[in-house]
Amino acid sequence: SLLRLAIYRGAIAVNLREIAVITPSGGSQQINRKEQLREILITANVYNRPAGDAATELRAKLDRIAMPPGYRYTMGGSAKDIQESLGFAVQALALGVIFIYLILASQFGSFIQPAAIMMSLPLSLIGVVLALILFRSTLNIFSIIGFIMLMGLVTKNAILLVDFVNHERQGGKPRTAAVLSAGRIRLRPILMTTLAMIFGMLPLALGLGEGGEQRSPMGQAVIGGVITSGLLTLVVVPVIYTYLDDLAAWAKRFGNIVSVQDDPAGTPAKLP
Repeated sequence: SLLRLAIYRGAIAVNLREIAVITPSGGSQQINRKEQLREILITANVYNRPAGDAATELRAKLDRIAMPPGYRYTMGGSAKDIQESLGFAVQALALGVIFIYLILASQFGSFIQPAAIMMSLPLSLIGVVLALILFRSTLNIFSIIGFIMLMGLVTKNAILLVDFVNHERQGGKPRTAAVLSAGRIRLRPILMTTLAMIFGMLPLALGLGEGGEQRSPMGQAVIGGVITSGLLTLVVVPVIYTYLDDLAAWAKRFGNIVSVQDDPAGTPAKLP
């Protein structure tokens, strides 16, 4: 053996094989630590598929592995960035819905009518999903940003309808006649603004220009959302408006009845 252990006791040389077992093996060249724990870093690139889908599939397979006590895994890189961006986008979406409702409630002077206007938001989600399927795109951060943009774009159609209905009812028209008149008169401006938005977003949706394929889901989501919202708002929002108006009238009558029953003087109140 070429490996020898020299024990200086009378200059006696002892072979290493006589006191140890030599076996070839591998080991780490350096020890990495993160959060005061030892870490083994494994990196890989994604090819010809979305990074979010690959991260979801990898996470499902890792969850099925029974790891020894003291071992765990964490995902970083683009997978972590996507998860954090999705959380921030959901927070922005929730805050946008809340602030839109508060602004509409202050402008219309009612807490019920803005609920009819906000019904145009889920209608746009139908178009977003259909557009992404049609263009064979994915739900990523750009398409989520497009849906957040739709919150301010699609509510304008419902605002036009509800505001015109209120104006007609203040002029003395019955509710049904006011709703029908609003749908007929406001159809033209709704179609004009919807078509302008569709053709304005068309170059972005087609991915024209350098780097356009990355941003194209944003335009595709906006186009699909304004199409379905523009068509369905003319039908759904007036129906929801009439139901909520009946609910408000019933609540007002119920409140007057309760106030009459609780009146200690027993004086009858004039009901509407």
